[in-house]
Amino acid sequence: MEKTSKKKGRTVTRRAFLRGLGGGAAGAALATRIRGQSAGQAGASLPPALARKTITFTVNGKIVSLDVEPRDTLLEVLREKLRLTGAKKTCDRGECGGCTVLIDGQAAYSCLFPAVRAEGKKIITVEGLAEGETLHPVQQAYIEKDGYQCGYCTPGFIMSTVALLGRTPSPSPADIKAGLSGNLCRCGNYVKIHEAVAAASQKMRKA
Repeated sequence: MEKTSKKKGRTVTRRAFLRGLGGGAAGAALATRIRGQSAGQAGASLPPALARKTITFTVNGKIVSLDVEPRDTLLEVLREKLRLTGAKKTCDRGECGGCTVLIDGQAAYSCLFPAVRAEGKKIITVEGLAEGETLHPVQQAYIEKDGYQCGYCTPGFIMSTVALLGRTPSPSPADIKAGLSGNLCRCGNYVKIHEAVAAASQKMRKA
């Protein structure tokens, strides 16, 4: 015999109650399946803003073209795709200067620079400073003045120095301090680094 429940004037049998539960479960399963299909269809084609893009730019005097994703940084492209490992991936958030390169003559943190923005740019890394076996005057000055210890931060300091001397050929001590303020030396070799910058300035003005 069916048990019934009376609530607010309505009579509900056990059979009707169980039938309702079954229908609800089936509806939930169908909704889940539809949502899954929609998610799959959405992932099949990315919006244009998220799609890979081919960019062309100049690195150390050579024109390169390659595919990048919107999330790629210039540092990742230089190190992982072009195998130019002079720019270092240290803090990866624009605080240490180890990844510094020149972009159209200006020092920039490559870890913060979106690769897609490199389209049409002229980029120079520390590998592109020397001419054959002849070091750049800044590189030579860093060697002569012991402007390094562990050397890990040195490429970034050298690139910032090149940018500094490009806009201020005869920098004062204050100019040097300001020009290198975006680079950190964990060994604390700042005195020798500043001496190297001054020596490089003299070399370049005599050349």
